[in-house]
Amino acid sequence: MTSHRPYPADDFGIYRVLSECADHACLQESESQPHLQGVTGLRNLGNTCYMNAILQCLCSISPLVEYFLSGKYVTALQKDCSEVTTAFAYLMTDMWLGDSDCVSPEIFLSALGSLYPVFLKKTQQDAQEFLIYVLNELHEALKKHCGRRAYEKRSASRSCRKVVASETSIITRLFEGQLNYRITCLKCETCTNKNEVFTVLSLPIPSEYECSLQDCLQCFFQQDTLTWNNQIHCSFCEIKQETAVRATISKSPKIIVFHLKRFDIQGKIKRKLKTEILYPLTNLDLTPYICPIFRKHPKYNLCAVVNHFGDLDGGHYTAFCKNSVTQAWYSFDDTRVSEIPDTSVQTATAYLLFYSCQPFSMPTQKRRS
Repeated sequence: MTSHRPYPADDFGIYRVLSECADHACLQESESQPHLQGVTGLRNLGNTCYMNAILQCLCSISPLVEYFLSGKYVTALQKDCSEVTTAFAYLMTDMWLGDSDCVSPEIFLSALGSLYPVFLKKTQQDAQEFLIYVLNELHEALKKHCGRRAYEKRSASRSCRKVVASETSIITRLFEGQLNYRITCLKCETCTNKNEVFTVLSLPIPSEYECSLQDCLQCFFQQDTLTWNNQIHCSFCEIKQETAVRATISKSPKIIVFHLKRFDIQGKIKRKLKTEILYPLTNLDLTPYICPIFRKHPKYNLCAVVNHFGDLDGGHYTAFCKNSVTQAWYSFDDTRVSEIPDTSVQTATAYLLFYSCQPFSMPTQKRRS
């Protein structure tokens, strides 16, 4: 599963090695291979590699793509927030049903940029934050039982939304999970529970050199003790007390996205953790972290990866995605696309990991009359 090739220590060195391999593969395949569905490059519009990587990952999730290709989104679309979602649907159609080797995401970026101007500045952005913004916008446009938006004004710092239990959409059905926090007062031992929804789980990295995804999960789900300024008010003691908090998954999503917290900021010190994290391509077992009565889908298979090369001040994003038609893995580096072996999917540059609890089939497009 894991490749042990001697990559250069600098992850831009890794990028150059992978690019050379991709170039060689492209030269051999470009003239002989027909254009494949869902294997389409995206033009870089000026430091938009973060967007292209996220769009490629979303394009590889067949249930989401089918929802848009089949036209189901049209009946759910809210008229007052349809521009981003319509642009997304057209882009997915071009990437799956078009005959071009690469397309431009300019219309989608323009629509999203009208809501979040920071994305129009042609500066590098964080791919994880961009993913959350996109999922939020798609949900708001497609959710059931909703009126006009009542949440706070958009800002570049907002990375989550307030969820109403009756709001459902294709996004919540695929990506939304729920964490249960069991909070125990260490003085009176009173226990309370708090639920919190998530679409992305941000995992700490417990080592600077090498660790496994399971190590990251164990670190996230281990019991934490809150002391001093982090004490929580106990309703029984009626004052703030030291508490023990442990999280479990009370609802596991069909698509679970892990954000590996490589960017570490402590005061004025900023650094990127270049830890090699070993992650399985198949049979990721989440059983230890899911509440026993909710263990419906404990095993997950990898379907997409976002890679980051460079450091906090500058870098480059690419994506690895498994195609549901060919069942092969492909590397997406803006307009440069190439098939890669399974052994190349494991790298030290992984930043976001997309796992699915169900195998993907080829998306069904809208029937033509």
